[in-house]
Amino acid sequence: MKTLKKKRRVQIVAIAAVALVAATALIGYGMRDGINFFRSPSQVVAEPPAPTEVFRIGGLVEEGSIRRGEGETVRFVVTDGGASVPVAFTGILPDLFAENQGMVGMGSLQDGVFVATEILAKHDEEYMPKEVVDALKEQGVYQHGGDS
Repeated sequence: MKTLKKKRRVQIVAIAAVALVAATALIGYGMRDGINFFRSPSQVVAEPPAPTEVFRIGGLVEEGSIRRGEGETVRFVVTDGGASVPVAFTGILPDLFAENQGMVGMGSLQDGVFVATEILAKHDEEYMPKEVVDALKEQGVYQHGGDS
C-alpha cells in the first residue's frame, strides 16, 4: 500500500515539474519581442548586432549632425564620447530633441545606420536615463553635478 502512495507522489511531483518548465518556457517565448536591450554607441561599434535585432541606443545628439529636408526622414549622429553611430528616423521628433541633448532610440542597425522606430528625448534639465548616464560616465563625457 505504501509503494502505491509513493508512486503517486512521485508522479504528481514529476507532472508539477513538467508543468513549471512548460509555463516558464511559454512566458519566455511570449516576452521575447518585448525585451529590448540597451546599448551605447561604443558597444554598437565594438559588437554590431544583427540587422534583425531590435535594441535601444542612447547618448548625446552630436553637435551639427542633425540633417532635415530629406523627405520625412531626419538624420543625426548619437555619441557617447567614445564612438558615434549615425541614426535615421522617419516621423515626428519630440519637442525637446536637440543637439548636445540626451536621447534614447529604439530600432535596428542596418548597413551601419541605426534605423529608429521611436525616439525619446529627456524631459527636463535634470533627467537622463540611467543607462545613458552610465555609458557617458564610462566614456568620461558626463559632467553633471548630481546623479539621477
